[in-house]
Amino acid sequence: MGAVDDSVGSIDDFVGSLDGSVGTVESYSDAMPDASDIPELPRALRAPEPVIIAGMVAWLVATVVVWVTGWGGDRAVQVCLVGLAVGVLGTTIFLVQRAASRRGDRTAQQGLD
Repeated sequence: MGAVDDSVGSIDDFVGSLDGSVGTVESYSDAMPDASDIPELPRALRAPEPVIIAGMVAWLVATVVVWVTGWGGDRAVQVCLVGLAVGVLGTTIFLVQRAASRRGDRTAQQGLD
């Protein structure tokens, strides 16, 4: 039979620590830097346009390759065309939201420079 390890502490010590004195929001907020101390990401890293263009080009290349080679059959061509359609739909929604944000519409997403 092994001995009980008393280094962990008793249940009373554990329950006593739940009174809010350890790990409160105030104790964590003291360790966090102010928002003004955190630098903003450069525009090139925040821009969605390169990702949108890369995705659309990838689907276009996949569509052409599948169509020309016949690799994957008709189902693969359909998947590629749906990928292109979803990309066009997403790009349209993004552009409409960005235009609304630039106009100052109240219902538009914020931060779409």
